[in-house]
Amino acid sequence: MIKLLWRFLLLVALAAGFAWLADRPGTLTIRWLGREIQMSFIAGVVLALLAVVAIWFLWSLFRRLWGSPQAVGRWYSFRKNRKGYESLSRGIIAAGAGDAAAAAKHAAIASNALADEPLVNVLAAQAAQLKGDRAQVKRIFEEMTKSPDTEALGLRGLFSEARQSGDVGAARRHAERALALNPRLNWASTAVLQLQSGAKDWNAATATLVQQTKSGLIPQAEGLRKQAAMLAAEALQLEDSDKSRALEFAQRAHKLDPALVPAAAVMARVLVSQASTRKASKILKETWVLSPHPELAEVQAYLIPGDGPDARLDRVRELLKEGRVRDDGGGLEGAVALARAAVRAQRWDMARDALKPYVDDRPQARVCALMADIEDAQGDKGRAREWLARALTAPRDPIWVSDGVASPRWTPVSPVSGEIVPCEWKAPFEMPEQLEADRPMAVEAVEAIAAPKAEAEPRTLEAPKMVQPQRPPDDPGLPEDFDMPTGRSRPAEG
Repeated sequence: MIKLLWRFLLLVALAAGFAWLADRPGTLTIRWLGREIQMSFIAGVVLALLAVVAIWFLWSLFRRLWGSPQAVGRWYSFRKNRKGYESLSRGIIAAGAGDAAAAAKHAAIASNALADEPLVNVLAAQAAQLKGDRAQVKRIFEEMTKSPDTEALGLRGLFSEARQSGDVGAARRHAERALALNPRLNWASTAVLQLQSGAKDWNAATATLVQQTKSGLIPQAEGLRKQAAMLAAEALQLEDSDKSRALEFAQRAHKLDPALVPAAAVMARVLVSQASTRKASKILKETWVLSPHPELAEVQAYLIPGDGPDARLDRVRELLKEGRVRDDGGGLEGAVALARAAVRAQRWDMARDALKPYVDDRPQARVCALMADIEDAQGDKGRAREWLARALTAPRDPIWVSDGVASPRWTPVSPVSGEIVPCEWKAPFEMPEQLEADRPMAVEAVEAIAAPKAEAEPRTLEAPKMVQPQRPPDDPGLPEDFDMPTGRSRPAEG
């Protein structure tokens, strides 16, 4: 509508201009080369306009004729590019459908038509992967790393190839190079962290976690928790060889996560070796309030080497008293810790009173074993046998559980995915068939119980069996035959 209005206004202006010239007649005289030409002024203006139009038309025609070879070349180039992009699109669809032959065919056509298109290399790599030509795949990805535009993509492809072939060193180098290229690459950061934690390179893993937190790849709270786990693992690794560095790492971990039991335990043991018992006790009490654990109570009991059972019992009672200020003294963990210390000190009534709230219904195996020791020491052999029988079918004792897998030791890395996950102190998962299979053992155990032990130490039952998760493991981005502890692919069975 606006264009139509402008055209109408232009015609009105031209008409007004010619009308203005018609109202002012005149004669135009041209003398050139001894000749004289006379015409009206309006005719001269019209002739001038026609001459301008003719010159413009001839110039445009000349330009078209002059540039026709280039125009023909551009047309052929456009047709070639269009054919290349059509082949590229069809090749990507074929690769997604798993048609290796069609993908390779279209990749060859696209590479001839689109030499500088990065997607051509991606299609060629997918076609080679479908055909199983790993050498060709590796060559294509190496070629992609030479261009700044496709370097990150090529590094990811090389990383995947190295990971599938079991070359952990090469996979780590490619991931680290990609991470240095762009610190916000989530896949590179996750891969580097998995490989570092799998190799127990806790110091490097901590640095990677700090970078992830700064880059915003993980929430700050999660990053601090994982950093604390890495520092605690480093402290545990150095506890026997370098106590000063172990103490430093444990202190940093405790500062980030005061509820982390391994960090507090390492700190306390190192401080005890340095005769700083008061500081060690303070650390243990602080963590006990947040996360009651038998290891904390054990370290608290043996703060002063050489003390007798009564002194150790008093220190455990002091730990539980500290816990009651904010909680219930540690609940079941506190009751078990107190009962163990009381049994060692031969304070049978105190041990019985500590366990009394937890002996009804189905007490855990450790509670049953402690009650058997108490009854045995007080001369009731029948009750002791009864408690031992109940222990064999009782719910399993707590153990460290990481990603559904039970372990006797705390570990910061999931044995399933290789990622840094919380390792919880809890009862492992039990299958119903396992519970039913354990019931006949109770009768055999009662018949096989021999004479009571002479010592007053608590009985120790067989360690709970580790229960494997009854589900497929989460996909950690590693191949199915990849062995995280060794960093190699497991050989095929059969």
